[in-house]
Amino acid sequence: MPPATREEAISETLFGKTVRDPFRWLEDETAPEVQQWMNEQDDYTRKGLATLPNRETIEARIKELFYYDSIGAPTHRNGRYFYSRKHADKEKTIVYWKQGEDGEETVLFDPNGWSADGSTGLHGYWPSYDGKHVAFQISENNSDETVMHVLEVATGKETGIVIEGTKYAAASWTPDSLAFYYTWVPPIGGTVSIADRPGFAELRSHVIGTDPANDAIVHPATGSAETFLGGGISRDGHWLLAQIQHGWNSSDIYFKDARVAGAEWQPLVVGIEANFSVEIWEDVFYIHTNDGAPRYKLMRATPTMSDRTQWTVLVAETDATLEHASVVGNHLVLGYLENACSRLAIHTLRGAHVRDVVLPGIGTSSGISGEPDEDLGYFAFTSFTEPQQIFRTSISTGATTEWARINLPIDTSKITTEQVWFPSKDGTKISMFIIHNKDVKRDGSNPTILYGYGGFSVSMTPGFAGSRIVWLAQGGVYAIPNLRGGGEYGEDWHKAGMLLEKQNVFDDFIAAAEYLQREGWTSANHLAVSGGSNGGLLTGAMVTQRPELFRAVIIGVPLLDMLRYQLFGSGKTWVPEYGSPDDAEQFAVLWSYSPYRVAVDGGKRAYPATLFESADHDDRVDPMHARKLAAALQASQSGPAPIYLRIERNAGHGGADMVKSAVGRVVDQFAFLLHELK
Repeated sequence: MPPATREEAISETLFGKTVRDPFRWLEDETAPEVQQWMNEQDDYTRKGLATLPNRETIEARIKELFYYDSIGAPTHRNGRYFYSRKHADKEKTIVYWKQGEDGEETVLFDPNGWSADGSTGLHGYWPSYDGKHVAFQISENNSDETVMHVLEVATGKETGIVIEGTKYAAASWTPDSLAFYYTWVPPIGGTVSIADRPGFAELRSHVIGTDPANDAIVHPATGSAETFLGGGISRDGHWLLAQIQHGWNSSDIYFKDARVAGAEWQPLVVGIEANFSVEIWEDVFYIHTNDGAPRYKLMRATPTMSDRTQWTVLVAETDATLEHASVVGNHLVLGYLENACSRLAIHTLRGAHVRDVVLPGIGTSSGISGEPDEDLGYFAFTSFTEPQQIFRTSISTGATTEWARINLPIDTSKITTEQVWFPSKDGTKISMFIIHNKDVKRDGSNPTILYGYGGFSVSMTPGFAGSRIVWLAQGGVYAIPNLRGGGEYGEDWHKAGMLLEKQNVFDDFIAAAEYLQREGWTSANHLAVSGGSNGGLLTGAMVTQRPELFRAVIIGVPLLDMLRYQLFGSGKTWVPEYGSPDDAEQFAVLWSYSPYRVAVDGGKRAYPATLFESADHDDRVDPMHARKLAAALQASQSGPAPIYLRIERNAGHGGADMVKSAVGRVVDQFAFLLHELK
């Protein structure tokens, strides 16, 4: 039996609805009672998981596939090459540099020795254009909170520059490498709460060799926690951009001449219900947008074109979703999704199609990385059966060679992937990938994981995961549907799963589970659902809406109390996606599906075996969500299945950044699922 959890008689009336909140006391993680409760829950969970069979076998195979050698695509800076390398005998990735392609490899950052317990890690790094300095971020416990430092490459020594408050930052270097732009947020405290903090973000400029306390504010804060502020300088140093993102469905873009002292910000596009992103090359603005084009198009403008009617369409909208566009080698590199799979195309700067990039198969590529004035580029490719490969390519000629690949002890010849389509509750056709062994029998007995996300325009595309190979070796099936709310089929697809339409996402996932059972892939007693973050909200909704439809569930770092989510973590930035509990119409929808509310009001029910995954330093999605629903399910469980809460130590929203932590998490998952789905 799980540890007992006390309940409080807390309720309030909101828009005519009585909202009970018996576990609100679990919101305060700093309270000694909550800390004790967390320790008791984690101990109960780990003891239960430790007794499950097949752990040693699973762990041995997971280690074989998680500890491997690989190298990332390099970044060129003035003859110097910067790249990351993963080592089979190291817990964390190391960053190296060398002078020229054949130069001696030198360690730039080795986070493996930064702390005794591995809690200190590298969050990101950005070399200057002259290759002499690198701005980099240090994170504690793999949280989103970071501190920016600057390193001198030749000596490997820090310059003494320390910039706190770089949680949302990246360094955008000036061409002369003397300064960089970044987003800054003040520390939490006083009038600055963690929930309101994004509204205090400022775009700043730091000049190397000066005190960061004197950094100039280039663009002021928006004052709205429902926005993200970012920006940067064009490659030639001429134009400075500021982008104000309103959730994931609209953005405002401002620009100014960085060469003119005292220049004012000018609006490029403001107040339009559409997304805009801009890349600048040789005083031309290349604008990727879904304005009037749900599957996106690419437009061209110049700084003198303040009226959007003056812009020209370089690449029109097609049936494929134009995911991204960039300038590499004086060409446009376009990345498309067709039926949730990648296609890359090269166009001239005037929009004329030159050729498609030949990919090794049906899979995923994030596009070609490179410089706008360099012919050489790199692109990665992966699929459900192919670990990542990196290719080196000439933009002008198309000549392509393999540059690096991940080699693992696997044989994928017996594995195949199918893409199927099925109707959701309202008749909308939903696509889904099903990965399985070729000799699988569709007799309803296969242990199956149904994984989903469905939100924030995030696309579920083919990608390799060593853990799935282990799952298939156990006779399992793995299914990934392209739910509404994602970006696979454009902005209309995203909007069909957000705000007042959020229930569509849950209906799509339910329909996927019903399809798998109807077609004999699995049955309710052999089906598990899994998801994290927004996907944790998805699986939390599955537990409370259709608990009889599956046998087990993984609810990872989730949002679950949707009537109070905006008060914690980065919650206010998600109001444009989910809606506000302070708005009557949006409240009604949030109230209808909020997993915590439904569980509290649902009384005694037989819930499936549930494993909550939480992180002790998650500063994005507050762990209070997992605590509250875990307590609610334990209190109302009428069936025999366990309700576990696993708390990852020294970990942020993405988990801990050590391989052994990932191994431990997957071993616990698979031992739990295989035991329940046997």
